[in-house]
Formats: sequence, C-alpha cells, structure tokens
Amino acid sequence: MSKIFPYKRLTLLLWYHGTVMNRRFIYSKGLLLILLLCLSAQAVDRSNFKTCDQSSFCKRQRELKPGQSPYRALLDTLELSDSRITLQLINDNNKVRLLLELYRLQGNMTRVKINELKPLKPRYEVPDVLISDPLTEPLSVVSQDENSLVLCLGGKERRLIVSAQPFRLDIVEGPQVLVSLNSRGLLAFEHLRARKDTKSESEEMTGQESVEKQSDEDEQIKEEEDKPGMWEETFKSHSDSKPNGPSSISLDFSLPGVEHVYGIPEHADTLKLKNTDGSDPYRLYNLDVFQYELHNPMALYGAVPVLISHNTERTMGIFWLNAAETWVDISSNTAGKTLFGKMLDFVQVSSEAPQTDVRWISESGIIDVFIMLGPKPTDVFTQYASLTGTQSFPPLSTLAYHQCRWNYNDQEDVKAVDQGFDEHDIPYDFIWLDIEHADGKRYFTWDPSKFPQPKDMLQGLMAKKRKLVAIVDPHIRVDSGYKIHNEIRSKSFYVKNKDGGDYEGWCWPGNSGYPDFTNPEMRAWWASMFAYDQYEGSMENQYIWNDMNEPSVFNGPEVTMHKDALHGVWEHRDVHNLYGLYVQKATADGLIQRSGGVERPFVLTRAFFAGSQRYGAVWTGDNAAEWGHLKISIPMCLSLGLVGISFCGADVGGFFKHPSTELLVRWYQAGAYQPFFRAHAHIDTPRREPWLFGPENTGLIREAVRQRYALLPYWYQLFYNAHHTGQPVMRPLWVEYPEDVATFSIEDEYLIGKDLLVHPVTDEGATGVTAFLPGKGEVWYDVHTFQKHDGDQSLYIPVTMSSIPVFQRGGSIICRKDRVRRSSSCMENDPYSLYVALSSQGSAEGELYIDDFHTFNFETSKQFVHRHLSFSANMLSSRNLSPDSQFSTDSWIEKIVIIGGSQPSSVTLRNADGTESTLEFEFDSTHAVLTLRKPAVNAAADWTVLLR
Repeated sequence: MSKIFPYKRLTLLLWYHGTVMNRRFIYSKGLLLILLLCLSAQAVDRSNFKTCDQSSFCKRQRELKPGQSPYRALLDTLELSDSRITLQLINDNNKVRLLLELYRLQGNMTRVKINELKPLKPRYEVPDVLISDPLTEPLSVVSQDENSLVLCLGGKERRLIVSAQPFRLDIVEGPQVLVSLNSRGLLAFEHLRARKDTKSESEEMTGQESVEKQSDEDEQIKEEEDKPGMWEETFKSHSDSKPNGPSSISLDFSLPGVEHVYGIPEHADTLKLKNTDGSDPYRLYNLDVFQYELHNPMALYGAVPVLISHNTERTMGIFWLNAAETWVDISSNTAGKTLFGKMLDFVQVSSEAPQTDVRWISESGIIDVFIMLGPKPTDVFTQYASLTGTQSFPPLSTLAYHQCRWNYNDQEDVKAVDQGFDEHDIPYDFIWLDIEHADGKRYFTWDPSKFPQPKDMLQGLMAKKRKLVAIVDPHIRVDSGYKIHNEIRSKSFYVKNKDGGDYEGWCWPGNSGYPDFTNPEMRAWWASMFAYDQYEGSMENQYIWNDMNEPSVFNGPEVTMHKDALHGVWEHRDVHNLYGLYVQKATADGLIQRSGGVERPFVLTRAFFAGSQRYGAVWTGDNAAEWGHLKISIPMCLSLGLVGISFCGADVGGFFKHPSTELLVRWYQAGAYQPFFRAHAHIDTPRREPWLFGPENTGLIREAVRQRYALLPYWYQLFYNAHHTGQPVMRPLWVEYPEDVATFSIEDEYLIGKDLLVHPVTDEGATGVTAFLPGKGEVWYDVHTFQKHDGDQSLYIPVTMSSIPVFQRGGSIICRKDRVRRSSSCMENDPYSLYVALSSQGSAEGELYIDDFHTFNFETSKQFVHRHLSFSANMLSSRNLSPDSQFSTDSWIEKIVIIGGSQPSSVTLRNADGTESTLEFEFDSTHAVLTLRKPAVNAAADWTVLLR
C-alpha cells in the first residue's frame, strides 16, 4: 500500500516549509483533497528512478564490451581439499589478484565464489539467506596441463573445465556444454582501494623502485578514478558519498541451446525474460514504485536473483547471492563461436545453435553463485529449496478470502462490513486494517477514537471464526511520547546515517527512524513487541502486514534509504535487498513466540529477497484497476513461484483507480484461482465491497469466492507439498510439460499443482478465450460441465460473465468441500467430496491432507492425516501415506464423483475390517459422470470402492 507519489511530494513540500502535517489533517481539507484526487490519476514518475546510465556502476560495467578477458587463472596456486578447490586469478591489466573457490554440492549443484585475495577491508557476504552451509561432495582433478584444469563433477561424464588464459569456466556433460562462465570476457571485479587524494604523504613517497613497479597499475587505477561516480554520485538532489569507492562486480554466463529464461522477479513483465540488448537491463533493487508501468524491466518491490533456463532437454538455474543493487542483461546469440582450447576436446556444438547470454552486475559484495544443474524442472526447485528453504506452510484460513481497504474507518465500519458478508452470503476469513487504525501512525497502537476497544472487535470476529490483519510498517515515528521509538533509540537499534547519528527520513507518520533489522538483537526485540502484553489490544486472531519495507523513504533517493547509511560496519548499499526479508522474518518470529511456538504465523510482505518464502506471503504491490494489470498478475506470480515464493497474489480489483464492474468481476474470478486471494483498494477510490455493484454482479462474485472455498482442501494439500518439496503451487505449463515447446511462452493460463488448468478471462468484453490443453494422449475435463477434451490442442471456449475456464487433468483425484460456510474455520470438520477424473487409460490418483489447520503440530508431533487416493481396474482406494502419524478427524467422505467412466451394475464399499456395503449411485450418460453419495467413511480410514 503505498500510495501517491504526487501526494508524497505535496506532503514533503508542506513539511519543508516547516509545517508538520499528518495525513488525517490533509484529508480533512477539501481543497487539498481535490488536488490529491487529481494528482493521484498520474502514473509512475520514472524520473524518480534510475536507469542504468544514471547508475554509475551499471554504466561503467556496461561500457565493458565482450572480448578478451584480462583475467588469468594461476594454475600453480591450486589447492585441493575434500570440500573445495581454490586458485588465484590475476587481472593482467592492474595485477590485482582474486581468490576463486569451487565447490561441488550435493544434489547436482556447483558453487563458484570469487573475492579479492587481499581486500583493503572485508567485502560483504550475504548471511541468513542460506538455511545452512550447503553439503559438499569431493572434487577430483581429472587432468591438468599448462592452460587448463579438468575436474570431475560426478556421473554422466560431468566435468568442470577451468581454462587459464583467458580465465573461463565450463560445465559440460559428455559432449554437451551446459553453461560457460566468462566466455564473453565480462568478468569485472572493482577492487577496494584508497582514494588517491586521501593517501598520506608517506604512502605516496614509496621510493623510485616501488613507483616504477606500480606504474602500470597506478595508470590503470587513475584511468578508472577519472570516471564519474566512482567516489561520489549524485542523483537529483541526493548525494552518495561512497567512502569505499568503486566496488562493483560482474560476471557473464552463456547457456548454449537455450532460448527461454525465466525468473529474477520482481518485474511487471512477461514470464519469459526478454532480450535487453538496446534497452535497460532488468533491475533488482527493492523500491516503492507508485502505480508501476507494465512490460518494463525497472525495479519493483522485491528482488530474487534467481534465473531459470529451460529447453526440451534440460532445466537449470543460476542463483546470484548478492543483496546489493543488481542489473541483469540478457541477450541472444549463437553457440559455438567462443569455443577454444581444451573445450574442443570435449564438445561439439553447432555454430547455428541458439544461445542465451546472461550478465549479472552488482554494486558491491562478492561473486557467490550457485549453478543448479537440474536436469528436470522439479530438480531445480528441489535444489533451490535445499539452499534457501521452502515455502512456509500457512494456516488454512490464510488461503481463503481476505477483505482489505485503505482504510476501514473504525470499529463500527469493521462490524458493518463483517455483517455485510453474512447478509449477502459471501464467505470470508480476514478483514484488514491499514495505517489509519494506529494512533497517529504509531504502529503497535490503536487510534483511541476510532478503535477504542480493539479486543471487543477481535472477539466479535472470533465468535464468527474470522480473523483480522493489522499493518505494522518498519518506519517508526520520531516522537518522545512513543514507547516503541524510545526503546529503539535507547538501545541504539536505528540505522545510522553516514555521520553516525540515527538515520531519519520521511514516511507516513512524518519524521521517522528506521530500525536496523540486519541486527539480530534488534530483530529479537522487534519480535518481543508482538507479545500480547506488549502489543496492547492484540489477540490470537490478529495477524500482521509489513508494508513499505523496501524500505520506503519519501524524501530519500529513489524513495528509499541513502546507500551510505550504516548498518553496523556495513553500508546500506551492501544489504539493501535484504531489509524487507529481515522485517518479515522478525515479525513472523514474533507471532510464533507470542503463542509459545505453537501457532503458525501469517505475515504479508511487500519487499522480499531469496529466502523470503520461509516467512509468509507476498503480493504484487500497488497495481491499478486496469485490464493490463489483471493480465500481468499471472506472469508476475508465476515468476515468483519459479523462485520459491508460492504464496503470491495481486490486489483484486486494482489498488489505484476504480474498476469497471466487468473488470472487478473478472478480477475476482482470476483471484479465486491464485494462491493469495485479497481484495484491496486505495483510500481515494469509492467503496467496493462485493455487494455494491448490483445483485447480478454480487452473485457472480459470490460464486467465484465459493469456488475458492470449495477447493481449499486442494490448495492446502499443495501448500503442504510445497513446504516439503519446494515445488511451486502455481506453475507455468512447461513445468509439467517440459518437452512441449508450445508451452514455453504461455502466460495467460497456468496450472495449480499439476491437476488444475486455469485460463482466466482477462480481456474486456471477451466472448471467448482460446486455451491450450497440453499433453498428447491426455484428456482434460471442464470442472463446471464435466465435458471431456483431448490434450495437445488449442480449444476455443465461449464465455459469458459467469465463466471461469478451469479444467481438471484426466488421471487426477481432487478433494473438495462442497458445503461452503461463512469462513474456512467453520468448515474444518465438514465432509469431503472426491472428484475422480479418469485418464484415457481409466486410472487416476491424488492425495488428501488433513491436520488441525493452524499449529506446528504437524511437524513437532506428526499430527496429521496424509492419504493416497487411487483408481484403477474399477477400484477406488484410500491408503495411508504416513503410518507413523497420529491424528483423528471428524471429517468423512460424503460424495465421490467419477468422471469419464462407464455405468456400473453395482457399487460396493469395503471397509478396513473387511465389511462390505452397497452404495447407491447415479450415472449421467451424457457426460459419463458417476456419482456415489454418502459412502460415509471417515476421511482418515482405509477403504475401497468396487465398481462392478
């Protein structure tokens, strides 16, 4: 939620003129309100954000063109241990030496680290993102000569070739080059150095011999220092002092045979990454971007430096572990043009084969890259999860529908909205409170006039088995009467400015301090503030939303923190993209701790990094009520899922502007089939609760929400599997059909798990959509009509306003709860319905997962039910997948629907004890649908249904 750039400028203008004004006062003034409403229609002001040419390190690095690399590997410095190989690299232009470390990791991964051999001071290495030190496997030398070193990486003749001059790394498998590093000669490592004009006289008077020895190096360094922006940089009115001077790094990767690459979110762009030749690179730098543009590589709120490559033969990943501002260039080429020396002994590559070249450029830190070699998409997801962890397993209720607005006015407003859902028979689980709920934007408090009895409000929701989310942002109002501020200041927990004082900037409360979340002591203190005796008025059914955590600083450069601000000994430039992750982590830890470690947390974050999946959900930020923003929500969430963050959604209806009724209905229909399902709106927009658009549209929205609730068992099972395996919940088609080239660029439809295909209607006035149904020899069933369609075809589907094109894969069993109630918690013990969609071979399988839906007991004491459901040879059975787990459920099986079969003469239920009973059934011959009603077996029991 952040909000209006023109408003921010206006607020700052007033502030700079000596008037401290909060938003409540501004909005009470009619003239200013009219002005704000006019200004709010504007889109992003791109002049507030840098291009590559305006980012001096990016411009310097991009001026380096492909060619002969100055770096040479000194093979005589090779050191081999059980876990790694090290050797030195030298830049023949300036004689600076680097240390190369190579690791063979378990799970078919290779790690490459490059740092200065003897840096002037330590360079930043990213902590807390990897879940542990990756397990290694032995590296062995296969052969070595004067210009190359060949290392064994395991089976299938997988080798790592180190070429000495120029330095280059190649990973090959048999005759195939999988990936090459520095094959284009774009490795560049700006070493730390003392500024010439700050050296002492004794340092400069080193003797004639030393001067002559260093003359070539000094000439090169002087040439670099002459480039603008190396020691100080200005953007608009902001100055970056750069006390450490230039420190950027760059490395290129070549991917022979690859035309499709994905990932590196967050960008409002296509699923398949575009060629950046002739345009700006993709930027990774967490920023508060107002009403962002579509199809643009500019940075947004989050940054995950993971790129996935895919072709019909292999999927691979590149994880660039660096938290500084990063740019990623992508270009298409042809393979075979850069092979030389030892490479020619191993590989044969057609000069006409496609190739994608990727270049990573970061402002500071070291090169620390993980190459995930797949070979299957599922392998890459597993490999990445082994490094950074899996998606947190959310409470079931958080997968249901969320109702949000900036802002619900007061307790009576919350009560009225809650009653409105009941009156219109629309289920929901969460109502949200934005920044106006707090006392003067003092987080962890409640406005005493609007929310005087927060516990009464929360208890009223709890009585209906509903919950609330309140916002807690990481900017803290500088106010001596505010306990949170006083404690942070007294403990010296604020980020410092370059001169050592507390860093302050302008955000919603006015003048604000920014807690240093990189400090573990600060994070522990922050977590303690969520205890019920600290956060007065909070209860167990209140959860948290972290917004503005890029961090957003209205009067800062690019609306964020100055890069020369200090987090202990490190500059903000080193840690910037980690800030939001640390905020969400500390908040999630607080919610866990307040329950004594029993309850699973829910925390929504806007800013994120690699590893953020461990702490909760993300959303796509401040979108707009436009059809293009509805469309782009699909590739944005698909991209996040590919890099581990499955719990993703977009503001239903669009945050800015007012949607047409058609757009709002279509957005509900799409949002109901995305992982995080929340409607949200800007304070300036008209109210848009689902019943405000006439009875017909209320009915359409109600039906979309009810479809979501019916499918909650399937969503929950998918998130359980994602938590255990790292596989994405919402997937591009190519993940399940990796050899089908027709799926590689599809981004207007997607899979939920592997068994539901969704093609939302995202065009205004649409009367039909064309969906691609993948899988030669497979069949798909329309979930609404049960009509059967062959796979491997493009299917035209006529649509009306009630249409949500969704298909179930033949060969799958999906569990639903068709008794939809006012909240998911009201449905916990309701019976299940099984939808068995038969494959062309007459078989199907699926899973059913049940636990208490909100605690960690599924992990700590194995309290869950996990069943395998299978149908073959006219027999449907339920088998226990976890015999050592212990959990009982009151839920039972009330209906079984078998789609695509034939009519039996009888149906028999066989229980675990061998007893049998006859089941009544109905058969619809038009669509070949067999319905078995009330088998009445417990959902946790073994049983078999026999069709005769």
